[in-house]
Amino acid sequence: FAEAPKKIIHIDIDPSSISKRVKADVPIVGDVKNVLSEMLGLWRAQNESVNANHLEKWWKTIEEWRAQECLRLPETDLILPQYVVQTLAKVTNNDAIITSDVGQHQMFAALYYPFQRPRQWLNSGGAGTMGVGLPYAMGAHLANPDKDVFCITGEGSIQMNIQELGTCAQYNLPIKTVCLNNGYLGMVRQWQELFYDERESETNLECQPDFVKLVQAYGHVGMRIEKASDVEGALREALALKNRFVFMDFITDRKQNVFPMVGAGKGLDEMVLPQHMRSTKA
Repeated sequence: FAEAPKKIIHIDIDPSSISKRVKADVPIVGDVKNVLSEMLGLWRAQNESVNANHLEKWWKTIEEWRAQECLRLPETDLILPQYVVQTLAKVTNNDAIITSDVGQHQMFAALYYPFQRPRQWLNSGGAGTMGVGLPYAMGAHLANPDKDVFCITGEGSIQMNIQELGTCAQYNLPIKTVCLNNGYLGMVRQWQELFYDERESETNLECQPDFVKLVQAYGHVGMRIEKASDVEGALREALALKNRFVFMDFITDRKQNVFPMVGAGKGLDEMVLPQHMRSTKA
C-alpha cells in the first residue's frame, strides 16, 4: 500500500485473514463474488452514476503515465525476455492462453503480454509455486482444446515438474513452452543484486540439461534460440505445429532485471523503477 491510502475495505472468506497484513477500515467476511454483487446492488439503489469529469481526468493521468514509456526495452544485441513476450503477443494476436511458473519470467509475462479477457492468464500470483506452469497449461488445453496454450517458464521452474513432459506425450497435449533461460534463478538473483550488494548465493544455474535433447527424448519438438533475429521465426514455427508439443529454449540476457518492483516492507510509493525512469516521479 502507498503511504497515505484511502479507507481500506478488506473482503475475505477467511475471518482469520482480515487485517492480517494491513489494518482494514471496513472488514467484510464473505465470498468476494457475493459481496461485490451486493455492494453493486446497494450502489445502484442510490441511483448513483459515474462522474464523467473525474473519469476523464483519471484517464488523462493514465495516458500521461503511459507516455513515459516505462516498459521501454534497453538496447542490446542479446535476446531480451521482454522482447520474447512482446513477440509472442504479436504472433498470437494477443489471443493465446498464457500460463507461467514463478520468477522473473512470470513478471515479464504479466507486463508485456496484453491480456484481453478473463481466464487468459493463469499463474499462482505471489504464492511462489515454482513448477505449476506446465500443469496449468495441461489443464488449460484440456478445458480449451480449440485455443493456443503457451507456458512461459524459466530453466529453474520447469525442472520442478519436468517429468510432466511424459504426461503431455501420453495425452497428446500440443502445448507450446517458452523457456526464458538466463542461467539463473533470476528473481532471487535480482534481489541479491539490488538489496544484498550483489552477493550471489545458490542462484547460478549454468549447469543445466540440454533441454532440446531432453524434450526430444519424450517425443516432443525442441528448439534452442540464441539470436534475437530468430525469435519471431521460432515462435511462428512452433505455432504452426498445431498437433505437437514444442519446447523453445530462449537463451536470454543473463543479468536482465524486471521493473518496477517493491522491496520487502516498502510501500507502493517506494517502488524501484527502471533506470531510465528513476529521476521521474509519477
